[in-house]
Amino acid sequence: MIKHKEQRVGVFIDVANMYHSAKNLYQRRVDFGQVLKEAVGGRKLIRAIAYAIKTKTGEEEQFLNALSKQGFEVQMKDLQIFFSGVKKADWDVGIAVDAIRIAPKLDVIILVTGDGDFTPLVRFLRDNMGCIVEVMAFQKTCSSKLLEEVDDFTDLASNKKFLK
Repeated sequence: MIKHKEQRVGVFIDVANMYHSAKNLYQRRVDFGQVLKEAVGGRKLIRAIAYAIKTKTGEEEQFLNALSKQGFEVQMKDLQIFFSGVKKADWDVGIAVDAIRIAPKLDVIILVTGDGDFTPLVRFLRDNMGCIVEVMAFQKTCSSKLLEEVDDFTDLASNKKFLK
């Protein structure tokens, strides 16, 4: 795929999805600064948004501040804890709405997630908005259906610089 410096890029990161994938697969953390640098790849960054979950303990505050200093707009949502004890941290609709809303200002949309729920979003952005859609994720935990739809894929396990 051709990438050129005039392409306007938006990066949308599903922080919880990437955090848990790196932790479960490699017992490591994602270096989101390196992910952003690779995603942009010398093109024009228009927006970089990291979607994160806020817990009651606030233990993630330092991490979220670090994301902000790396150039991300950080969107936060409270962790939902249901009566049964089940915890839910879902940003899918928020990411989709923002991607569609911002798409007219972008040539390339990069989703940093392996979640197959984004497959209809990828189709819509590509077919209706005319955007190139790229995904960055860990191939081992990335939806095969999502991979079939995207224009380009970067396996974050392919280079140690993406993990710390």
